[in-house]
Amino acid sequence: MILKSAFELKILDIILDAREGACISTPEIAKKIGAKNPNAPILLDRMLQLLASHSVLTCKLQKGEKGGDQRVYGPAPLCKFHLNDYIKEGGVPFKRAHGLIQFDYTGTDARFNHVFNQGMAHHTILVMKKLLEKYNGFDDVKVLVDVGGNTGVNVSMIVAKYPHIKGLNYDLPHVIADAPSYPGVEHIGGDMFESVPQADTIFMKWVLHDWSDEHCLKILKKCYEALPKNGKVILVESLIPVLPQGNLESHMVFSLDCHTLVHNQGGKERSKEDFETLFTQSGFSGINVICCAYDTWVMETFKK
Repeated sequence: MILKSAFELKILDIILDAREGACISTPEIAKKIGAKNPNAPILLDRMLQLLASHSVLTCKLQKGEKGGDQRVYGPAPLCKFHLNDYIKEGGVPFKRAHGLIQFDYTGTDARFNHVFNQGMAHHTILVMKKLLEKYNGFDDVKVLVDVGGNTGVNVSMIVAKYPHIKGLNYDLPHVIADAPSYPGVEHIGGDMFESVPQADTIFMKWVLHDWSDEHCLKILKKCYEALPKNGKVILVESLIPVLPQGNLESHMVFSLDCHTLVHNQGGKERSKEDFETLFTQSGFSGINVICCAYDTWVMETFKK
């Protein structure tokens, strides 16, 4: 309710339009929105304190016109998502804010890189435990490469359950530099748009949803080159339903879709038909949906 009112009154726009680094008081905001209610500055202050407590705005004290302290408000990073600019002008909101897309930015900020990698690792442990309970397509695998495998949690859990598999974890060099060692897993740094290590099976989880169709086709071309005939791709992604439903699965997948929208050029969640098109255009067979691990689907396709 408070955030909706802040949008409708254009309060966030007023705060963002203040000069660089400046904060603004609620009496100033009340004047700019044309409020006639003499209590408007007090009411606005109560509203904006809530938004500041959720890091939508910053808040600090400064001397007011009458000499006493007053709260003034400025934009917090959360207030600068640049989504409106993206919709009207294109580009990538994350890049507008930080100068680089997310995966390039992690290579410039060691702290952000570590936090991102840890977040991915902790999330993936839950999903991989469920996946390994329900999916049994690893029995015939000899060499498995996890493309875009982050710090190696996926492949380490697979190899721990199937120790006959030689596991390769493949990601950008600065990601691999943050990866711990695991028994039976070799870490390889590289760029999946340039090459993919050879294996009889490729595992990809939450990779293609970060990229446009054009980028995905480039990745899949390199995957195709890395596999022998009849080599397998195990794809782990969310699947968009044809129509939104009022259930938890729809809530989660469409929330994730909007998350990918703001971080990478063309990133999006896809339907089974979307994946089918990408893989068949890359020379693979059609997609077979095998099972579900929470809100994430396990699919298979083979090199013709």
